[in-house]
Amino acid sequence: MIRYDNNESSKREVAAEPPNQNEEKLERALRPKKLDDYVGQERIVEQIRITVQAAKMREEPVDHVLLFGPPGLGKTTLAHILAEERGVNLKTTSGPVLERAGDLAAILTNLEKNDILFIDEIHRVPSVIEEKLYPALEDFSLDIMLGDGPGAKSLQMPLQPFTLVGATTKRNASLTL
Repeated sequence: MIRYDNNESSKREVAAEPPNQNEEKLERALRPKKLDDYVGQERIVEQIRITVQAAKMREEPVDHVLLFGPPGLGKTTLAHILAEERGVNLKTTSGPVLERAGDLAAILTNLEKNDILFIDEIHRVPSVIEEKLYPALEDFSLDIMLGDGPGAKSLQMPLQPFTLVGATTKRNASLTL
């Protein structure tokens, strides 16, 4: 909802009010929930369908996915559909929110088997978080440093197998994931 000032001569916008809970519920209700409800992107939908079926048959997580495109084209919706089709939980966060390694560790250690972690704006993930993501994505493990200096010890913590779905608006983002 857009709010205007009361000056009849100017009619200028003074603030864009955040959507209320009813608007958010309506928006969620209107989004497609299944691949069969998703309109457009037929080739991508078919690839997702095959990928999900194969993962279910192998009882493994879906392979990691990077979605890119301009805002409003359905990247978040596809992440929700992927979780729904796979029958797993979806945990959502944003790249800028992940400031410290502990932020990432808190999320990763709470994922259940085959869950999906959706990171919106993944191109804005700090490099320290990228470094922690590598072993998590490749080996489903988290490297934790105990202590500082020469006496520090590295502890490798096993994680539940999961799928990372990253979304970005930057086609040529400098992602090294």
